[in-house]
Amino acid sequence: MKMIKQQILAIVCAIGVMLPIAGAQAETDKHARNLSASCAACHGTSGHSVGGTPVLAGMDKELFVAQMQAFKSGARPATVMHQHAKGYTDEEFELLGAFFAAQKR
Repeated sequence: MKMIKQQILAIVCAIGVMLPIAGAQAETDKHARNLSASCAACHGTSGHSVGGTPVLAGMDKELFVAQMQAFKSGARPATVMHQHAKGYTDEEFELLGAFFAAQKR
């Protein structure tokens, strides 16, 4: 009986540790989705462009981050992307890169 109580306690503790992590991940996902909303005006909902601008959905995360950093630094020429990129942090580039990489092309 004591062994069963210890096992139940261990399971309850494990769940208690995992819940905040799951909640934090959900908040991160929500933040990334919210950040991507400004991209939708040109690149379509969730990065599914209907033409004229690159498709972001399914793009490799590292490629996305590198391109955004290049826009921000001015190393990559653009009409408006350099201005958009200046409004984001490297952490936000990482979140956006992961969000778009997770979208089906």
